[in-house]
Amino acid sequence: MGDVSTASTASTALNASMAKTALITLGRLPKALDIARALHASGWRVIVAEPYARHLTGASRAVSRSFRVTAPTLDPDQYLRDLHQIIDDESVELVVPVSEETMHVTALHEALHRSGVRLFTMPPDQVRTLYDKFGFIEYSESLGLSVPKTIALPGTAEFSGPVVVKPRLSCGGRGVRTFQSLADALDHSTGPGLIAQAWIEGSVHSTCSVIHEGRCLGTVVYRAAQLSGSVAVAFDRVEHPVIEDWVHAFAKATHWSGFLSFDFVVDASGYPFAIECNPRATSGIHFFAQADLGAAMISPASVEQIRLRPERRLQQFWACLTEVQKKPLGRTLFQGLAQLFSTPDVSWSRSDPWPLLGMPYTAWPIIAAANRAGVSFGEVATSDLDWRGDVPNSHQLAA
Repeated sequence: MGDVSTASTASTALNASMAKTALITLGRLPKALDIARALHASGWRVIVAEPYARHLTGASRAVSRSFRVTAPTLDPDQYLRDLHQIIDDESVELVVPVSEETMHVTALHEALHRSGVRLFTMPPDQVRTLYDKFGFIEYSESLGLSVPKTIALPGTAEFSGPVVVKPRLSCGGRGVRTFQSLADALDHSTGPGLIAQAWIEGSVHSTCSVIHEGRCLGTVVYRAAQLSGSVAVAFDRVEHPVIEDWVHAFAKATHWSGFLSFDFVVDASGYPFAIECNPRATSGIHFFAQADLGAAMISPASVEQIRLRPERRLQQFWACLTEVQKKPLGRTLFQGLAQLFSTPDVSWSRSDPWPLLGMPYTAWPIIAAANRAGVSFGEVATSDLDWRGDVPNSHQLAA
């Protein structure tokens, strides 16, 4: 386990000694910063475990200490031992996973439950079944919920048009390809653990929900306003009651607790089909009101409904700036610049400015790796977090 990379002031340390401690298991992404600020504003001491030596959330005044840990893909067992050591040493009472590392952290569920530490996600069989793109589709079908026709390759089925081929276990859009027919996909897709999914013409919508024992405390439906590769870096919040009903039905059937997110394709008639599940937080978390988000993580049974921020569009400034710089000189460039400087940033806070201002420094290792590989920041940002375990059996969720 690495060294502590941040320290608190004397007054903050005095207050922290009287506060309960929450551990966030990733610090590099803006959604981790939202979680840290929400918990800190609720009076909790916040610490972060992160494989990188410096990270976005570590620059926040909401964070008391940061610990450098082994990357999950480098040594999954050592990563869990690092987390357990921090939890013991720091008297942690709440552990909040953030992104793809959730698939690893969930393995601590039983041990933490026995020791009285609350983990803000579900046990491994539930989490990993939904992370598996084929397991998620099969389970959703068993509930009678709308999903595209999907098969595990190299199987065959009647597909009347284009298909999307992607790994069962993946994130950040890695390995996703589109073919004009299943036959074409079978000719060009090799390797284990792939699925083929019917292509649906329509618009992609995403959700992020906070759920407690099957009850949705808050759900955000949003669309990408700007992409960096396949990852959204600007977001428009939208209204879609049918999608919300879908999410509520799924949450109730699974008796879920924690973050839960989905991607949908909405067809020309306005009907949604769920294409993937992320059993974790996504960028929709930025639209939740901070005070309510903190309460929902700390005492979810006491929360009726999480309020939303008034903003309808939010962005990740530095990532959007990179995309705007790619535009040719002309009207589209000026439109991009106008949107860039008129859209609120997800990380900006006048009382806590350094996460945004210092991001080029704290995120430089990821930026440099993305430039070297010629891929987006989002792809590199989760490349050391992937869960590569065996594909779980389907239907492991108790209805």
